[in-house]
Amino acid sequence: MARVEYSDPAKHNERTRELLGKNRNANIFRMMAHSPSYLEQYCRLGGAIRHKGELDPIVRELAITRTGILCEAPYEIVAHKRIGKNVGVTDEQNEALENWEAATCFNDVQRAALAFTDEIVRRHKPTDATFNAIASKLTAAALVELQLSVGFYIMTSKFLETFAIDLQPVTEVVG
Repeated sequence: MARVEYSDPAKHNERTRELLGKNRNANIFRMMAHSPSYLEQYCRLGGAIRHKGELDPIVRELAITRTGILCEAPYEIVAHKRIGKNVGVTDEQNEALENWEAATCFNDVQRAALAFTDEIVRRHKPTDATFNAIASKLTAAALVELQLSVGFYIMTSKFLETFAIDLQPVTEVVG
């Protein structure tokens, strides 16, 4: 059960209701709507991460889901396994993310991105070897996008867990 009552979409201004509607009134956004200006900026950056840039969406979703796993955020894991599947992540890859190092279903770029993700979350920054491994496989823009994706979803995972956001059926909140 959430630690703070979810905001009531009916009590918000038109712009906030629009953002909530676009996001299927998902619990995370209803909680964030307590601060409408932050909700709007969060949605802008989240939209850029998910829909703009050049980072391969499969690599992005693998990294985001792995971030949710490492941050112990079930809401994030469930949502992004579904989103990942919609962009081409296989069921085998989703299942292997818990113990990706032992799995054979990831290519070299995906493995380098997952190692990078693990070190950002666990060590707060990647080692030179891990950084150089992923940097040799991505453009500078895609590398920036990968790091910002992981960082954004660390924040998102911590938000979900701080407020104990209730998990919803994924089909209600993820298209």
